[in-house]
Amino acid sequence: MREAVTDSGTLHVCLDARLVSGLQGGVQQVVIGLAHGLSRLDDGPERFSFLVFPGHSGWLEPYLGGACRLLPAKPLPKKRGAAARTISTAPRAFRRLRSSVPGARSAVRLAESDGTIEASDVDIMHFPLQTAFVASVPSIYHPHDLQHLHYPEFFTKVDWEGRELAYRSFCDRAAMIPVTSEWNRRDLLEHYSLPEEKVVVIQLAPAIGAYSPPTPEDLQHTRARFALPDRFVFYPAQTWAHKNHLRLVEAIACLRDEGRVNIPVVCSGTRNDFYRVIARRVRELDLEASFVFTDFVEPEELYALYQLCQCVVVPTLFEAAGGFGPIAEAFLAGRPVACSSVTSLPAEVGDAALVFDPLDVVDMAQAVYRLWSDRALCDQLVDRGRLKVGRYDWVRTAGIFRAHYRRIAERQLTDEDKALLAAPAFF
Repeated sequence: MREAVTDSGTLHVCLDARLVSGLQGGVQQVVIGLAHGLSRLDDGPERFSFLVFPGHSGWLEPYLGGACRLLPAKPLPKKRGAAARTISTAPRAFRRLRSSVPGARSAVRLAESDGTIEASDVDIMHFPLQTAFVASVPSIYHPHDLQHLHYPEFFTKVDWEGRELAYRSFCDRAAMIPVTSEWNRRDLLEHYSLPEEKVVVIQLAPAIGAYSPPTPEDLQHTRARFALPDRFVFYPAQTWAHKNHLRLVEAIACLRDEGRVNIPVVCSGTRNDFYRVIARRVRELDLEASFVFTDFVEPEELYALYQLCQCVVVPTLFEAAGGFGPIAEAFLAGRPVACSSVTSLPAEVGDAALVFDPLDVVDMAQAVYRLWSDRALCDQLVDRGRLKVGRYDWVRTAGIFRAHYRRIAERQLTDEDKALLAAPAFF
């Protein structure tokens, strides 16, 4: 990496936080974590703006402080469905990309800046969401994962085309592409033929690390609100098809039908359109009494659910964001984990979790049963998980991003910046 050598006063970085609370799952938690960490960096000449839709910033405001401020964008479009499919770019970029995606529809466009960041003298635009817009300043873009290339059956044709065009365009335009696992980095380099130095692994911290731990009153309130049983398995994830709730339902039915145990399961996360398929399967297997789907929960309730559960099970079919999300959150909360043996997950958990084949209902059921019944195993996994996740926090992550902001803007790097940039992503 080329060392920054110039300095020209305050560096203004804008982070895209234009979302509606509860609709974008883990991506919302990334923004909260970055806000929490950047708010605690008070020893530099930077200011950080978070671009938000007017009237949709309440979810973020409690985590802002220090050099962090809100920057209102233009109002959220009234036709959100259409807006979600219109993912933007300049005509020249669109024409170049369209030729590389057979059958792409001419209706798909990339969004351009509405002028807010230009009027605010932004120096770097950081897009932690999977959507973005064409900016007039250097940008940082998080594609998060290329699930649409691995599981195209989970996307409509229009959604697939929009995602592919946006990802390729914004990756091409970005000065840096942060990812959270080496598996994800290799996947991006392989599919998009990007320069290796452009794709950088940056370890995120557990999302709940930015939240205040629940009080006894918080725990009692959460238990009462959702009528929770004394013991339950917890799976926090929106009800997307790839999250594999269906096989988890079948695994719980398998344990019941074998006469071993009836295990209650609590699933948090926004209930999207695929929830109807999951609910139908729950009814077919006569498991209504065993499953609670809470829908979206607030940060305090999410942390409480981790504290109250017996264990966390993550049966997802695809996950590229290693080191972040429900597994790391469970480690931080001191809960044992069983997860899928796919993509970045085996490297993330090491020997700190049970691993199962997400396509094998019996294998999944056995892993759930072991966490439910083997206290010694659970204690061992909890100790290993805490050791693994205790190395990472949002302030350190924010410091790494600040070092990259300075590098990209060609500002002077401190010795701490240089050390952070040279450090391994995982240690």
